[in-house]
Amino acid sequence: MAPGTDTSPYCTVLDGGDCKENLSVMEDEDREASENSGQAKTGKPPRNISVMRHSMSQAMLSGTAELESTVSGSQSPTTENSRFLPVFRSGSCSEIGPKTYMEDEYICVDNLQEHLGAASGLFSPGAFYGVFDGHGGVDAASFTRKNILNFIVDDSHFPTAVKRAIRNAFVKADHALEDAKSLDSSSGTTALTALILGRTLIIANAGDSRAVLGKRGRAIELSKDHKPNCTSERQRIEKLGGVIYDGYLNGQLSVARALGDWHLKGPKGSLYPLSSEPELEEMVLVEEDEFLIMGCDGLWDVMSSQYAVTIVRRELMLHNDPEKCSRVLVREALKRNTCDNLTVLVVCFSPNPPPRMEVPKSQRRRSISAEGLDLLKGVLSNV
Repeated sequence: MAPGTDTSPYCTVLDGGDCKENLSVMEDEDREASENSGQAKTGKPPRNISVMRHSMSQAMLSGTAELESTVSGSQSPTTENSRFLPVFRSGSCSEIGPKTYMEDEYICVDNLQEHLGAASGLFSPGAFYGVFDGHGGVDAASFTRKNILNFIVDDSHFPTAVKRAIRNAFVKADHALEDAKSLDSSSGTTALTALILGRTLIIANAGDSRAVLGKRGRAIELSKDHKPNCTSERQRIEKLGGVIYDGYLNGQLSVARALGDWHLKGPKGSLYPLSSEPELEEMVLVEEDEFLIMGCDGLWDVMSSQYAVTIVRRELMLHNDPEKCSRVLVREALKRNTCDNLTVLVVCFSPNPPPRMEVPKSQRRRSISAEGLDLLKGVLSNV
């Protein structure tokens, strides 16, 4: 897998991978409607383990908080959240795992304004992240990594109607994979992206990679795993004439949505069981939102969302390094016998480590900390 794209001017080599740095601060922006959910999976034993590759990026842009009317005395949570300006620090780790070939790709753009240039018409700070889990070769994943961001910002609806621009970009990338004669038409990829404009975070997902928000120790799933056996996906597939054999779409593919795979699709513009349409989730970041985990199914096959959030929060409180957090998640997935490539991104929303959670005093004595409770929840959800 090629190393993730970043825009930082400073680089150092770390454990055979890339370490990148730059900084950015986010401002406020309007939000739209959203969709949510997610699900857990199971893993298989690995056959071999190879060298890890890591990348670290940090970004900070100067920003100005909006003017807010205040009430005498203490400020309300709403006022404090409206003035919250996230500081982004991200790290990534990618590992071939037990598979023979590496088919994952990823992208990290911490300073969207600098990356796109003044001609983009982007007036607020932004960032962009993506994980692309390829199958049938790396062609589709590599092409999507290189082009998906340009397809979004070049769309006529960007930046006034961002969600529509993202949907159009996924379709354009899918069609471009069919048109590109130099690429293997049987190659395909899942696509999970996170676009941040101001304080607005938009997750787009087609496939079984997953985005999970860490909110004061709680795991909030921002994407849904598009597996053929998922009830809504099964209904859509069967309605369009597709069949599911032993969890595989038409007996060939373990995901219900993907870009590429044109040997399984019909003519352009028609509806087919294998969809390239992403599901979107939008939210406005607040102070309680501590970090975002983005990972391919190699991670989530063997680990629950809550357990991953518990690990990252614990690690950040120890060393405050998102790159080390992504590495710990990958190593934990390997210990749990994942059967796939592994790619993990961890994006922090503050320059400081997460605060220790205060447990409300009660008459009952408690012998376990709040962090311990979260860890226990993660372990139990994995049983």
